[in-house]
Amino acid sequence: MSINLRFYSSFLLTGCLWFAAQPVKAAPTLDALSKAFAIPPDSARPQTLWHWTDGNVTKGAITADLEAMKRGGIGGAEIFFASQEIPLGPVRFMSPEWFEMVGFAASEAKRLGLDLSMHNCAGWSSSGGPWNTPENGMQTVTTSETRVSGNSHFDAALPQPETKLGTYREIAVLAFPATSDFRIPNYRPKAEFEWQNNVEPALGPDAPVGGAIEAAKIVNLTSQVKDGRLVWDVPTGDWIILRVGYTPTGRTNDPPYSDGIGLEVDKLSKSALDLHWKGMMGPVMDKLKSLPGRPTTNVHVDSYEVGFQNWTPEFAAEFKKRRGYDITPYLPVFTGRVVGSTALSERFLWDVRRTTSDLMSENYYGHFRELCHQNGVKFSNEAYGEGPMEELTAAGASDIPMGEFWVDGTSMASCKMESSSGHIYGANVVSAEAFTGQPWNSSWITTPESMKPMGDRAFCNGINRFVFHTFVMQPYPNRFPGMTMGQWGSHQDPRSTMWEPQRDWIRYITRSQFLLQQGHFEADALAFTGDNPDSVIFMAVGSDILRRTNPALPPGYSYDVCSADGLLKRISVKNGRLMTPTGTSYSFLLLPPNETMQLSTLRKIRDLVRAGAVVVGAPPKRSPSLENYPQCDTELATLTQQIWGDCDGKTVTSHAFGKGRIFWGLPITEVMTRIGATPDFSSVAESDSMEYIHRSTGKEDIYFVSNQKNEARDLECNFRVTGKVPELWHPETGRVEDAPLYREENGHTIVPLHFSPSDSVFVLFRRAAKAPHFSSANWQPEATSPNLEIINAVYEAVDGTGTADVTETVRGLVKDRRLNLTANTPTLIKDPAPWHVKQLVVQYRIGVKTDSITIPEHQNLALSADSLRSYPDYEWTTDARGTTRLVQWENGSLSVQRAKGSAVQVPLPNVTAPQEISGPWTLSFPPNWGAPPQVTLDKLISWPQHSDAGVRYFSGTATYSKNFDLPASAIGANKVVSLDLGAVKNVARVKLNGRDLGLIWKAPFRADLSGVARAGTNQLEVQVTNLWPNRLIGDEQLPPDAEWVDNHIKAWPQWLLEGKPSPTGRLTFSTWHHYNKDSPLLPSGLLGPATIHTGNIVNINP
Repeated sequence: MSINLRFYSSFLLTGCLWFAAQPVKAAPTLDALSKAFAIPPDSARPQTLWHWTDGNVTKGAITADLEAMKRGGIGGAEIFFASQEIPLGPVRFMSPEWFEMVGFAASEAKRLGLDLSMHNCAGWSSSGGPWNTPENGMQTVTTSETRVSGNSHFDAALPQPETKLGTYREIAVLAFPATSDFRIPNYRPKAEFEWQNNVEPALGPDAPVGGAIEAAKIVNLTSQVKDGRLVWDVPTGDWIILRVGYTPTGRTNDPPYSDGIGLEVDKLSKSALDLHWKGMMGPVMDKLKSLPGRPTTNVHVDSYEVGFQNWTPEFAAEFKKRRGYDITPYLPVFTGRVVGSTALSERFLWDVRRTTSDLMSENYYGHFRELCHQNGVKFSNEAYGEGPMEELTAAGASDIPMGEFWVDGTSMASCKMESSSGHIYGANVVSAEAFTGQPWNSSWITTPESMKPMGDRAFCNGINRFVFHTFVMQPYPNRFPGMTMGQWGSHQDPRSTMWEPQRDWIRYITRSQFLLQQGHFEADALAFTGDNPDSVIFMAVGSDILRRTNPALPPGYSYDVCSADGLLKRISVKNGRLMTPTGTSYSFLLLPPNETMQLSTLRKIRDLVRAGAVVVGAPPKRSPSLENYPQCDTELATLTQQIWGDCDGKTVTSHAFGKGRIFWGLPITEVMTRIGATPDFSSVAESDSMEYIHRSTGKEDIYFVSNQKNEARDLECNFRVTGKVPELWHPETGRVEDAPLYREENGHTIVPLHFSPSDSVFVLFRRAAKAPHFSSANWQPEATSPNLEIINAVYEAVDGTGTADVTETVRGLVKDRRLNLTANTPTLIKDPAPWHVKQLVVQYRIGVKTDSITIPEHQNLALSADSLRSYPDYEWTTDARGTTRLVQWENGSLSVQRAKGSAVQVPLPNVTAPQEISGPWTLSFPPNWGAPPQVTLDKLISWPQHSDAGVRYFSGTATYSKNFDLPASAIGANKVVSLDLGAVKNVARVKLNGRDLGLIWKAPFRADLSGVARAGTNQLEVQVTNLWPNRLIGDEQLPPDAEWVDNHIKAWPQWLLEGKPSPTGRLTFSTWHHYNKDSPLLPSGLLGPATIHTGNIVNINP
């Protein structure tokens, strides 16, 4: 089946103009899914963070920004009121003018059909403001001690424990016989005073003799204290009087407007959160409710970055209700002392962590959702960070869970965590703060091509809505690149040179997100993270998210991670598979290598196995809790014996229980073999170079497959589906076609696929397999492949403080036509600037093509001789009638195998050699950006190599013009004429003979000239857009036109406020100083070589 849509005016009249800008061809019939893929609904569009920095807000800027979002394919904005060392603007936080601006933004978003949401307070973390009093702020336990001797009368004021903000409340005053100074190792993170990941209850070391407090000897003196003064007749012996109370942590929201700063709300108290809501969101909701329609869609809580708390006024009561015993005798453990024994005290500390985590999930995240729903909006949050919470459970409170990933790939594990929570708790849309950046990796240097592989990886980690970081409000018109969010972000706004060119990438994202929002996630394993309540999963990198499961999964199997709450409340068994209520299912449950487990969790595992589940892992040895101790350990031992039976993980590695089975001690591959779990997806590529995700609607199996390497590849991809035709859905173009080659083997469908560099495709299985069709092909090339040659390699400081020539070192690392290295000093031997952020710049040649690549320090560089390969030897296409055609680009021989029948040798004509477009080019520049109107290039060069400074420092879009001749033999019904631009920095739009052939935003930079090219003379026009750094560096050659403090602007210059040009002749203006006059210029322009390729069309019928 082939579906190619040309969008007629009827589509334009129904609001589809933005997608109609990219034409595709008509097809005989269209089903609903195909139509929506071609023109996705607005709900599939990416969204953006919208930073209103330091009160620099105007109505004109609001309208301009939102209209630009609409034109650019953005579906919505999330307002943040942040301060990032930007001079103050005129609109003060929570002032009448501020409320007017918020209401105006909501009305404008409604007019434009955009979603609008906002953060719940100023800053991005987490929930604070000046309306929060010390009593409603985050609270922490604080203590003081007094040593007294016995047989005495004590009548004195006790020293008040450390107190913040003049606020202290008593919990209890206890006395106990003096002990040694022994403390529980690492007690502070165990008691939730500070962060440490994955804290488990320890068995020792036990307290030495005289180092533990006997619980029976603790005296509660609370009732004998009045206004801090204790009256007590001290018994015989030496005693310690411990005064225990709580005080605010003093943490404030970060980083807010100066007039929006205030205490962070108590995360363990619903009543405190109610007051926080009334402080800002209540008045905002009242304002917005007065507007027609529903102008806001959700309220957001961003990543948690405000530290720990371990108390709230109701903590003691909640502790007793949840854990079943009184907290008072164990209060000395908050000082690190041992009560009873180290083991018992460790259990108590676990109970403290469990209680704080439960309260935070319920009273902060859960109650936030309740407040949102009461006001008719949804709740989104980034439920992770260094805080007293269990991230997966906290994320389960979200209507829209949200992860994040940075330009350099960090924090990707948060995406897997948040998508897992979404799958388990039933959130269909899982968003991510996308492409967050820092100066050394996103100082206006990101492009759609550079960001695509990381975005594809996020898709494969379960994300199906990008929220770009960031779009900054621009109150000063016609200033470029304009306002920034301080040093942060990848600058996804109209002042970026990539804004207009990236629309095709936005279309790609939108189509991808539409399909990834269909159905449910298909997985193999459910990885239980354990009962420990303080696991910080987002800190993991890549597959290390499975570090708490044993063993890790081999490639080709997908998984979700699950907390105890999710396991207890959301997982059941159906037909031998673990099930969520929304349809995601799993073949088996992976247990973590923990020695402890709550009884409630073990009972759930018993019920699951009894009902038919497969569980992999060792039995727990004890409960982590003091709840119902020691009976809990007795029951736990009984249950483990019942479930694991004689399975010891050594001589016996499997045990049947009920309808299910336990495995322990076997390699995971052996377990999968025994239960018949074959890989869901596989290829012959390295496991880390291909990513995939699989979703299912019940009728359709939807696979997304991403080539993570910057090289062309031909791979056989295996899918765990049979009996259906594989369809290739191309999100870049909206084209849908049947795979020309496929076969079935051993319960899988094998589809040979060609991937260009960083390419991706959806493979859908919907219709019954057809016959006849081709199953495989065998190509024998006539020519050998080119080699990879390193021309030059420089290891340099990003700030220009030093460079080192590492060409010979890098050349020596090329093996078998490939280069793989990490850009760091140990690999490159030389360090040009210790303690400075560095990057590696490599210029290389493959055949006749030359290109360069820049890799940030500590990142991996992988190149192969196929990196610049623009054309495969041949490629398959399907025309509008469903006829399979082959386009031959190289000489060689080809045989194809029929699915039922013999191999067929395909007669192939000779391919015409590529024709280089040589000779002079005319290069034209727009006015007012420092470049001459026009220059002539004798050959294609990078703009920084030109003698004219205006060309060297130019940033923006310039136009190449060139006439070239084609012989009549290149034109014909059985010919495809294609333009290969070679290397382009950074995007190109091609026009031929006055016809716009579209924009090319990633390699290979090819344009189909068929039907437009003609015999004889052809007029070629190529518009190339580069990045901002070169013009910014050019302006650094001139005197400054503003005052700076370090890298941020000190104050708005008067000429800016008056709307005048820069007095020193600078053409650019920004609020962060990313470059200096010695910063290296970026390769820019059409680098070539530009060549015409003529392919032969060969019709083949199965």
